[in-house]
Amino acid sequence: MIELTKLNGIKFVLNCELIESLEETPDTVISTTNGKKIVVAEKVDEVVEKVIEYKRKIFCNLLPIN
Repeated sequence: MIELTKLNGIKFVLNCELIESLEETPDTVISTTNGKKIVVAEKVDEVVEKVIEYKRKIFCNLLPIN
């Protein structure tokens, strides 16, 4: 789950596994696998970084500790 901001300033949390595509038009539009479109204040690069950080946290916890 990643925290994002709607254009009206309200923060919300999105399950990043639902992201199908991102586009900047010039606002960032997130298309989800269930057909929703969400416009957010963050730039595409910021959303991508949030997803990478989320996945890093998830997958690093799966690595064995030596």
